[in-house]
Amino acid sequence: MKVCSLLAGIAICLASSRAVAQQDTVKISSDMINTKVLKNGTHRYLVYFKLGKDSSRINYQLWSRTIDHLDYQGRKAISVTQEWEDNTKIVHKVYSVCDEKTFAPLYQKSEWIGRLNSTFNFLTKEGYVNDTLLTSADTARTKKQAYDGFQKAMNEYVLNWHLDLEVFPILPYKQGRTFLVNFYDPGFSSPAFQAYTVSGSATLTGYDNQEIECWLLTHTSRNNTETFWISKKTREVLKLEQVFGGRFRYKIKLGFSM
Repeated sequence: MKVCSLLAGIAICLASSRAVAQQDTVKISSDMINTKVLKNGTHRYLVYFKLGKDSSRINYQLWSRTIDHLDYQGRKAISVTQEWEDNTKIVHKVYSVCDEKTFAPLYQKSEWIGRLNSTFNFLTKEGYVNDTLLTSADTARTKKQAYDGFQKAMNEYVLNWHLDLEVFPILPYKQGRTFLVNFYDPGFSSPAFQAYTVSGSATLTGYDNQEIECWLLTHTSRNNTETFWISKKTREVLKLEQVFGGRFRYKIKLGFSM
């Protein structure tokens, strides 16, 4: 009887653990997010790579991201304007508009300087790549992929993966919780659920020795691990450390903008 009781107890514990794990995995829907944490203003990130943990920093870029609240086509919206620059020039510009409440994408115009431009309008349901309208008749792989992905995205609740630094602040944080986010990067492949786990807490030291309590948000894929430091107070993304194939990429939020 004691053995049976012990086995029964173990079974109950395992079942409880599975139930907790299931409860802590949430598929992000439009009613779970809090866009009120997104404040107007310009935020800048220093982005760079390292070929090894202790190697020198290379391939510097400065990313400027300006948030604004506006009326767009008769609805309350939030815009994010991005400029990515290296040491000599601007390499990427993108203007994105999202619904103010749900943060679902409404519009995006993107330009990789000298290489590619695209426009996706979720209200008129039109997508353009290099100023050419995407249609179901497109057979070129990249255009067909862009068209199919856009069609799927218009029929699902998606969040713009090109705005990940604005998406992460609006999620409902809880220790151990895994978010399943239906991310879509307009112009690329179809939406897909990506798992991000609140893996712990950490402290970053800022100006004047300010101690900033952060959530650690982790995403893993093949040969790739990304860890984001998210301020518990303001929900800003303060740091990214990405490890892939023995190399590293960092995004560091600057303390002030110029």
